[in-house]
Amino acid sequence: MNRFFYNVFMYLATPFVLIYLLYRALKSEDYRGRVAERFGLKRLSITKPVILIHSVSVGETIAATPLIKQIVSDYPSHQVLVTTSTPTGSAMVKKLFGASVEHCYLPIDLPGSIARFLKQITPQAAIVMETELWPNLIHQLAHANTPILLANARMSEKSMNGYLSKAAPLMHEMLNNLDCVAAQYSSDGERFITLGLPKDKLTIGGSIKFELGISSELQNQQQQLKQRWAHDRPVWVAGSTHPGENEQLLQTHQSLLTQFPNLLLVIIPRHSERFDEVAQQATTQGFNIVRRSEGTTPSSDTQVVIGDTMGEMLLLLGIGDITYIGGSLIQRGGHNPLEPAALGKPVIMGESCYNFSDICDKLLASQGLQQVANNAELTQLISELFNDKAMRQQMGKHALQVVADNQGTLKRLMAWVNQKV
Repeated sequence: MNRFFYNVFMYLATPFVLIYLLYRALKSEDYRGRVAERFGLKRLSITKPVILIHSVSVGETIAATPLIKQIVSDYPSHQVLVTTSTPTGSAMVKKLFGASVEHCYLPIDLPGSIARFLKQITPQAAIVMETELWPNLIHQLAHANTPILLANARMSEKSMNGYLSKAAPLMHEMLNNLDCVAAQYSSDGERFITLGLPKDKLTIGGSIKFELGISSELQNQQQQLKQRWAHDRPVWVAGSTHPGENEQLLQTHQSLLTQFPNLLLVIIPRHSERFDEVAQQATTQGFNIVRRSEGTTPSSDTQVVIGDTMGEMLLLLGIGDITYIGGSLIQRGGHNPLEPAALGKPVIMGESCYNFSDICDKLLASQGLQQVANNAELTQLISELFNDKAMRQQMGKHALQVVADNQGTLKRLMAWVNQKV
């Protein structure tokens, strides 16, 4: 597929996209009143030269946080515009940065929508996080001679093969229009070159996700929450969980309660639309639950806390003795294990970790992460860890060391910004 046929497809799909957006607007406040943004029709308050940063959703926004904050600090005469594609990503931008940045949804990748959007902002530089390459956005930025950085770039073998079989010309054009690809690891870089990236545009910069800073304020909040919720109870936290996985985690918790009757599980579904579903599942299975969003302090009888708030993953991970990172007991490729690692927590994942294979390999090699094949093995491992404090502490120490050993990406990304802006 080339860009012509891509645009034909996008125009044909637009009525269906519009129907979907209007349907979601009827159901959710997160979509209501913001449909115009999806077509580049929102009037933005642009008063300074713009640096554009696109981070599609929550994970990318959290990863980009050190970079965004550094740019805001170093370039007070510029306006930083952070775009996302999802309501959860939008909420995270507002929570993390407030009025220090401008924010809107990135318009749907139609030529006219992108043209209206870029005409308003005329960015001096554009930074796209990870893999969010949109053909019309990249084409029009390049046509306007805007330098484009693909930051924290990753490319799995599965994704590469998909592009090669379905959209090789499109990907080749986009990659040649980029100013630089800062790939996380050499394996990512090799895949980008296979897809057509010129070698002189590739740098291997490591992952910005290692640049997690755990502030003393956050540590104090974690200690206070632990004291209120479970000062004398063992706690395990399951973060970024999915359907098909939640059921297994609740089964594991049921089994563990026979060995550790006062054990508390904090389960944090990956998507907000699953909060009610997971709460209902836990209740149906007979657990005494508390929902974080209700502000109720768990009692000694509470067995499960549903982490149904946005932007509190690090806070909630901090009260756990053991952490499990979701999307890995099912075939979803897993989610980022660096947040618990940066907190010095032992990390457990299932075997599906292809989304973060390099990071997981480092954590596995250091023995800061252990993998399990199913919920029976998960139950066994958590039991062993709760019975062996020294083992828990060693795993956490090794995980934290991996984070410390792999920092420095932010400095390399800022060097590009300083050169181009």
